[in-house]
Amino acid sequence: MVFIFLLVENNNNNQDKKGKYWWQPPVFLFLKFSSWVVAPVLLAAFLGKWLDNKYDSEPWIFLFAVGTAFLVSILGLIKTVTEEYRRLEKSGDKTKQDKNNNKQDKING
Repeated sequence: MVFIFLLVENNNNNQDKKGKYWWQPPVFLFLKFSSWVVAPVLLAAFLGKWLDNKYDSEPWIFLFAVGTAFLVSILGLIKTVTEEYRRLEKSGDKTKQDKNNNKQDKING
């Protein structure tokens, strides 16, 4: 862990215009997707197991909670993927416009 910190600390030339390192956007995207999968299912598993023990209804509340968590995970992933796709489309459109402007500048002299 210390090695990664030192590597990031010493490589300031790897930053883009916004001050981000090249690896930050993919890592944050991975963390977003992973959290949508892990958090609801873990929460539902513990909550479902606890409620099953409390109401002596094993395994029905557990199964219902995990099933609901699965649906929440799917909906959260769809929402996050859609937002990221739109963000990438916008940045791609800006890149295309910049390239077209540069071509026009070169042609016009």
